Amino acid sequence: MHSPVSPLLLDTDEVSPVREDNAESTSPFLLTCDHYGRRIPERLGRLGLTESDLERHIAWDVGIAGVARRLAEATGAHLIAQRYSRLVIDCNRPFESPGSIPLISEATHIPGNDGLNFDEITARRREIFTPYHARIAQVLDRCAEKKHPTILISLHSFTPLYAGVARPWHVGTLYQNGNGLPPLLLKLLRAEGHFLVGDNEPYAVNDATDYTIPVHGERRGLINSGIEIRQDLIAEEAGQIEWAERLARILHEIEGRLLAQGMVKR
Repeated sequence: MHSPVSPLLLDTDEVSPVREDNAESTSPFLLTCDHYGRRIPERLGRLGLTESDLERHIAWDVGIAGVARRLAEATGAHLIAQRYSRLVIDCNRPFESPGSIPLISEATHIPGNDGLNFDEITARRREIFTPYHARIAQVLDRCAEKKHPTILISLHSFTPLYAGVARPWHVGTLYQNGNGLPPLLLKLLRAEGHFLVGDNEPYAVNDATDYTIPVHGERRGLINSGIEIRQDLIAEEAGQIEWAERLARILHEIEGRLLAQGMVKR
């Protein structure tokens, strides 16, 4: 039998999994960042990995934290980000997905994820995954009650080389339906003139492999899209600033166009 309450994962002095910027924002954009951080709860040590492993893309979306913070600052949009490593529990994977608590990431074995029992899995879901997504849902519920039009933007980055295969795109949009946003976002990114922009590349969103867009975007019928930036472009601060400024300019243009169409209101 399972204990009524599984053991705690996070000590009382460890940071919350949820980071927020501009929580009182009136912008129509809600920014989410599922793989913002690479923290490991103290009770888990390093999951059996080296510190250099935890700096790699397997542990987080390299560079996207700096872009997300600066984009939120530039646009005034509400940012909800998740501070713990995707290796502890991936906050953009359904629980039934093998990637939820991965045993292998790319070609790297994750020793600390071997042989987990029910209580250990439950603790990771309860203390990291659930608070993050509950907060997103709470904010979206509040927007719906106030009839405040909301555009969900899920921010990610991707490694230039995965399993030996090069990814040539500089940036990509990820979506299922998106309710009209992905074609406009693609058009504006391509108008920058010198980028290879992926249309559902390097990934396509679906219910089996993704959580944030299907659950918070599609099920609510929100205007939405994911944005993936190649990690070598944003690994350093200069690239993060450049991409945050670029995306801020593009989101301002999108807001203006949707405003003109009556899809958002000021």
